[in-house]
Amino acid sequence: MNKVGQQIPKVTARRLPVYYRYLDRLASLGVRRISSAEISRSLNIDPATIRRDLSYLGALGKKGYGYDVQYLIQFLREFLKQDEMTHVVLIGVGNLGTALIQYDFLKNNALIVAAFETDPTKIGQEINGVPIYSLDRMEGIIKKEDVLVAVLAVPVHAAQGVTNQLVRSGIKGVLNFTPTRLQVPEEVVIHHIDLSIELQSLIYFMKNTNAGIVDEDE
Repeated sequence: MNKVGQQIPKVTARRLPVYYRYLDRLASLGVRRISSAEISRSLNIDPATIRRDLSYLGALGKKGYGYDVQYLIQFLREFLKQDEMTHVVLIGVGNLGTALIQYDFLKNNALIVAAFETDPTKIGQEINGVPIYSLDRMEGIIKKEDVLVAVLAVPVHAAQGVTNQLVRSGIKGVLNFTPTRLQVPEEVVIHHIDLSIELQSLIYFMKNTNAGIVDEDE
C-alpha cells in the first residue's frame, strides 16, 4: 500500500495506530470525510505532519474535500494488518499483568493465548479465559501456538533473562513494561513502556506549561 521501496519513519509508524483508532471512531459516528486540520484539532498533531504521514501510505487528501474516512481506514487496516489475528503471550501475572490480561486487545485483532508465572499459587489458574503456565513451559507453548509477540511484566531482576528465553523461543516483538533497557538481536523489535517515566514527564510538562518547550516532529 505504501509507495514502492519507500521506508516509513518509526515516528510515523507509531502515529498510524492513533489515526486508525480515531478514524474508526469517526466512522462509527457516521462521519464520511475529514480534513487534516480537523484531525489536527482532535489529536493535537500538526496538520503538515498528518498529511506527510498519510502520504507515505499513498493517501493524498483533496483540497476543499479532505480525506475519505472509509478509504483511510482501509489503507490503515491493511498497513497495520488488522485483518490478521496476532497471538500474544504475557510473562508476569502480578497486578499489572492481571490488568493487561483483562484488557480487550481482541478489538485490535490481538489475542493473549497464554500467560507465564513462577508463583506456584497462580500456575494452573485462569484469568479472563487465559491459562497461566509455569515459566519452564514457555518455549514449547510459544512454538505450539505460533506466537511472535510477548508482553513483559516481570520484576526488573528477571527481565533480561526472560527476554533471552523469549528470543530463543522465536519471539520477534516484545512490549516491555519493565524499566530495564533490554538487549536483543537486531531482528527483534522492542517497545519500552516505562510508566514511572511517563508519569514524571507528565508532571514536568504540567508544571512547566510556559517554559518555552515546543513540539518538534521527530
